[in-house]
Amino acid sequence: MSHILSKHRAAALVGAAVIAGAACLPFAINSSSAFAAPSDTGGILAASGSFASIVDADKPAVVTVTTTMKATDVSADQESPMDEQFRQFFEDQGIPLPHPAPQHRGSEHAMALGSGFIISSDGVIVTNNHVIDNAVDIKVTLDDGTELPAKLIGTDPKSDIAVLKIQAGKPLQTIAWGDSDKLKLGDQILAIGNPFGIGTTVTAGIVSARGRDLHSGPYDDFIQIDAPINHGNSGGPLVDREGNVVGINTAIYSPNGGSVGVGFAIPSDEAKAIVAKLQKDGSIDHGYLGVQIQPVTKDVADAVGLAKTGGALVAAVTADTPAARAGLKSGDIITAVGSETVKTPKDLSRLVADLSPGAKESVSVWRDGKTIDLAVTVGGNENTQKQAAAESPGSESQSAGQPSLGIGLADLTSDVRQQLDLPRSVSGAVVANVNPDKAAAAAGIQSGDVIVSVNDKSVHNARDVKAAVAEAGKAGRKSVLLLIERDGNKTFVAVPFAAS
Repeated sequence: MSHILSKHRAAALVGAAVIAGAACLPFAINSSSAFAAPSDTGGILAASGSFASIVDADKPAVVTVTTTMKATDVSADQESPMDEQFRQFFEDQGIPLPHPAPQHRGSEHAMALGSGFIISSDGVIVTNNHVIDNAVDIKVTLDDGTELPAKLIGTDPKSDIAVLKIQAGKPLQTIAWGDSDKLKLGDQILAIGNPFGIGTTVTAGIVSARGRDLHSGPYDDFIQIDAPINHGNSGGPLVDREGNVVGINTAIYSPNGGSVGVGFAIPSDEAKAIVAKLQKDGSIDHGYLGVQIQPVTKDVADAVGLAKTGGALVAAVTADTPAARAGLKSGDIITAVGSETVKTPKDLSRLVADLSPGAKESVSVWRDGKTIDLAVTVGGNENTQKQAAAESPGSESQSAGQPSLGIGLADLTSDVRQQLDLPRSVSGAVVANVNPDKAAAAAGIQSGDVIVSVNDKSVHNARDVKAAVAEAGKAGRKSVLLLIERDGNKTFVAVPFAAS
């Protein structure tokens, strides 16, 4: 999804790429009276099909969040041609659209715009992290036009959620959390926010899909909606027919900068747990292991002797991390964390992120044809780059190579090392050429790839690779598992023998 979600801080665009959220965190939720009571909307639409009762109940609890940040925190090209077209359209209709602050460098400041909603009568507000990220000043405008300074209570970039607090001097209208788990495809929803800064706006649609993964973080589990959301809707509530919040509007897919009916919201059942934790502690310490992981395909499972697909294949282990200290190795397939089964790399990312730093946990791995359990002491937020990531370590990482699969191999001579800029520590065989009609090409092998292991056995030259591949064939394997290095990244690829 190359056109998805570019980050626009100066306009607090709803299409921010920093969204992250999925998998309800195991935090206890405070059920004190500070949280809003459910909205009284009657639970059904009026005979005319109007949403007026829901809007009347919820609109007063929706706010506009305006932030001031240093212009150096904002890219200079944030207002796209599509933004200019929207501006011209609204101004042609006599609706003044606020111009963003000048995009100067240095000590100048820029303004950002987003939305939020009040969850307690004493002024607790929920919004997106990307709306207030890097802000030096935050202001909240209530539905009646009152502008108040806001204090940042807590923020969690990985889930893209932030909590603010205002002092209004009076009880404020609130909006209650709903149950996003009950949402079904086709259910009606409303999105409320302040697109383009023109004022609170309500749009209607349906739930288009559940569980969308935008590859933005360990918690991706978005609700996809077709209700139009645009620049400035970020942080606003997605409400159901009961008038309760079932999501936080966060992002759009857009090839042109405007709404095309593909929006994404963080589910309320995830968000309310995170908000409760942020209210209590101000931040969330996510766990990390220190591994790069990739899916276990049928070919991978066949190559390592697994009866079925499932788990997360460890492509690389970062030195001096919890994973390295626990004895995890490249080629291990993680199948469980504690009592929780790992079916996909995303499962592992969520389970790891949910663990508390310092916690001791058992990790089950498939290695050398059997399951073993390793004791891991979970790390914390001090190095988020080491957290288990649910993507392959290279942008074009899947590849494979073996002579019988349509590749030519060569040893790593000094000249080859110099040409590929390979350190002396890398050993293996370099792919010299690839037959485009064979399985290796179909798997993505490229000339210049370096095969460093075959079926978890290190190789030092082309002869080692050929021998290991032949051994796998004699053992009755349906495919062979190769670890390759390309541009400094390592990844596993399984190549089926039948495909050759």
